[in-house]
Amino acid sequence: MTQPLPIRSTLAAGNLGLYDVGNFFLTTGRGALPLGSVIPQALWYFEDEPIAIARAGLPIAGFTRDASATKDVAAWAAQRSTAMPLEYPSLIWIAAPEVIRGARLVANGTRIEANGNTWAFDVVPKIALNRSYYDQTSIAFLGMQPLTLRGTLQGQTFVARTIWPEAFRLDDCAPSRHVDATAQGIRRLVREESAGGARSAFAAMTLWEREPGAARRWEGKPVLAAMLNGAQGDDDEAHGGHFAMVTGRVGPEGAIGDWLADNFYTLDAFSEKGIVAAVVPLDNYLADLNSGQAWYRPSYLIVAILKDERTASRIQGALCRVYNQFYRHQLPYDHATMNCASISIDVLRAIGWDVRSRGPTNRLLAALGLPYFALRDRSLAKAAKTFNYLTEDRTRLFPAIAFEEIGADLLRLARREPARRASPFEALLAEDIEALVFLRVPQLPSSRAWGDSPIVSVDEYRARVPADPAQAKIIPVPERPFPAALRDPDLHPTMPRRGQRALALWAATLIAVPWIAWR
Repeated sequence: MTQPLPIRSTLAAGNLGLYDVGNFFLTTGRGALPLGSVIPQALWYFEDEPIAIARAGLPIAGFTRDASATKDVAAWAAQRSTAMPLEYPSLIWIAAPEVIRGARLVANGTRIEANGNTWAFDVVPKIALNRSYYDQTSIAFLGMQPLTLRGTLQGQTFVARTIWPEAFRLDDCAPSRHVDATAQGIRRLVREESAGGARSAFAAMTLWEREPGAARRWEGKPVLAAMLNGAQGDDDEAHGGHFAMVTGRVGPEGAIGDWLADNFYTLDAFSEKGIVAAVVPLDNYLADLNSGQAWYRPSYLIVAILKDERTASRIQGALCRVYNQFYRHQLPYDHATMNCASISIDVLRAIGWDVRSRGPTNRLLAALGLPYFALRDRSLAKAAKTFNYLTEDRTRLFPAIAFEEIGADLLRLARREPARRASPFEALLAEDIEALVFLRVPQLPSSRAWGDSPIVSVDEYRARVPADPAQAKIIPVPERPFPAALRDPDLHPTMPRRGQRALALWAATLIAVPWIAWR
């Protein structure tokens, strides 16, 4: 029997999320520009990066001009039946053209072995702004297990960009675990291990299954997952964590690395770790040596294993549309009002998944405290930002709360314990769920400080950061201005956010009251 080649194209076989890899070809943003099949705004961010683009003739997600991203998705969902074919993203950020599966680090991390072959081994350089990196502790941890490596063969040396432990998988022997179908039940699950499980072992546990005791034949099944990334230990602007929706199919022996994460991140600044908002393979999202979330915090997934891909396809298709609006800057990123959780929650609500709103932190405090915030911070812009944080729906604001509400909803839908009348989309999702599995992904050892579970409130944030702002650990990053030549004429003007409107109201009040008193 012929053995498979140890080093293969990343598109040689298998799936990318819900998609067959054979339906894509590899290129770069610069190489794809003359083809005209992808909007130039998206390609600009990946000029020299390996990306996968759907082949001609396949349905690629579009967008509606002169429409907000949310209205675009809502109109698309209203006109589209669940029987329609899965739409493809404009691009998938592959990041590396070659892959080795079943590899092992040997010779103190200087070589790798796979399928009877051996190569010299190296890793891509650390980005200059990145303050921590892969080191001997990484080698000690990774050297004990089989790995999937994404990278490039350069002569006789394989240079890895992503190192993924294959033991991080959807174990069909995952023990059962009862969890209350509440936000508090999900929070206890996330926080039950010290430091949010950053130093704990990878864990998989089955929260619910339609046929308890029956054989778990999960391989090849479609999945829909919510993913929460924890707090960083070396960045006081990253205690809130991060959030992404995930789709895919259960791989051989429960492999999850080829699932797709829908990562939304600010486009208008260069990330110190090289993160760019994109649809990206899960192993790269978590274990890219510079940008991978697992190198700087623990992560958690609640995975719905489905009998049919229709609900996962609908969510993925909607998110693909939003990426087009996002790259065009019709949808501007904002940490307080339009962050990774906000965008994801808005998409789910627009297609009919009515994820519960937790409401704002404190509108009254925000309104009355605005002048104090301005004096304390000596900045109107910072005062407006504080106002926005205090008045935003916490489900949209905090990644951990978005994760809790989605996780609780999935449990209620699966157990037929709805807290509200199910929408048509929610009814389909409830019908299709075959099992719910919780995954905890530990932080990968490196020179970086250990992370923790993410905060769920403004009070928790204040408890974690230094009282003296001068002592806060903040990583300055350069701006990435969007080229004027790429701005389409239909883009809506940036509207004043709540904080700016509140400042204007306070200013008008401070002027009007003395004037009225004088009269």
